[in-house]
Amino acid sequence: MVRIFFWLRSSPGALDRVFLGLVPVLLLGLLNGCTSLGYYSQLASGQWQLLRAREPVAVLVADPATPPALRQHLAKAQQARAFASSHLKLPDNRSYRVYADIGRPFVVWNVFATPEFSLEPHTYCFPIAGCVAYRGYYSQGAARGAAALQKAQGQDVYVGGVEAYSTLGWFDDPILNSMLGWGDERLATVIFHELAHQRVYVKDDTAFNESFATFVEQEGSRQWRAARGLAPLPQGGARQRDEFVGLVLASRERLKTLYAQPLDEAAMRAGKQAEFERLRSEYRVLRDTRWQGDKRYDAWINAPMNNAKLLPFGLYDQWVPAFAALFREVGGDWAVFYQRVEAWGRLPFEQRQQALESFAGKAGSHPL
Repeated sequence: MVRIFFWLRSSPGALDRVFLGLVPVLLLGLLNGCTSLGYYSQLASGQWQLLRAREPVAVLVADPATPPALRQHLAKAQQARAFASSHLKLPDNRSYRVYADIGRPFVVWNVFATPEFSLEPHTYCFPIAGCVAYRGYYSQGAARGAAALQKAQGQDVYVGGVEAYSTLGWFDDPILNSMLGWGDERLATVIFHELAHQRVYVKDDTAFNESFATFVEQEGSRQWRAARGLAPLPQGGARQRDEFVGLVLASRERLKTLYAQPLDEAAMRAGKQAEFERLRSEYRVLRDTRWQGDKRYDAWINAPMNNAKLLPFGLYDQWVPAFAALFREVGGDWAVFYQRVEAWGRLPFEQRQQALESFAGKAGSHPL
């Protein structure tokens, strides 16, 4: 249902890049039963309300009644939007040339769930997006209600807010007020990322899709800054993000090993909690030594922990080195790059994995 998961960005004091997602709503043919009817009805209603709220950015920028700060954000966003099509060869359509104020900080909330002693997510399959590991809700209350029902059934559950999503070109996706909070550079990266999903999207392969869009975002942002004569952004925050993600992925692997053991529930539960405490302890050591006390991830690490909370990690970055190596091999030619990515996308899953693994081994630290 939603274009999935989160990635961590280096912005002071927070787990800053939360879930981005996509919500295809042309799903009504799948309805069966009251639960499905209610769920898909809220999807259709939420998407329709968002579409009705759209206004052309050009009109808002020209309108003297538009608040100056909003006008400035939108004007800069349109420069990045034009660069996306002219230089990055991303779709040239009305997406992100319209704006919608939805009156809330997140556009949807995603609900993730796993069994108590497993890291395998409950998945949901849709005709546009394929199978994904969450359900999305336009109401925070509805998301919390769905999460409470799953928790009552003994599941591990996590709810995360979505600040932006792509409908893969089915609609003209707007810039949302929820996308403006982290500044113009952040907004440009979101536009590049979401348009990349419109350019290439492979059903049932989240890691491929997200890694591809993340590479386009990163390389596109580098080129966007260079085109304006700006230096690359400092890499310190990215290093901290990667180290933090590495901690969580290592913890997840240890949990997988634990859950494979022939233990009773009490022992399994105790081992699970011990692993979460180990993760917190290792985080504090990293924070207080290498990071010199930087507490940007404290809120996340100190909040309640469960399997579902660990699901999103790694998906956005897993194959970025492979796409970087491919981009270097084609000499930075975006059109040829997309053709090669599309060819990978047409391969059977196992062959696609082999191609990605092969190119990941060739990757350097920079795309070009």
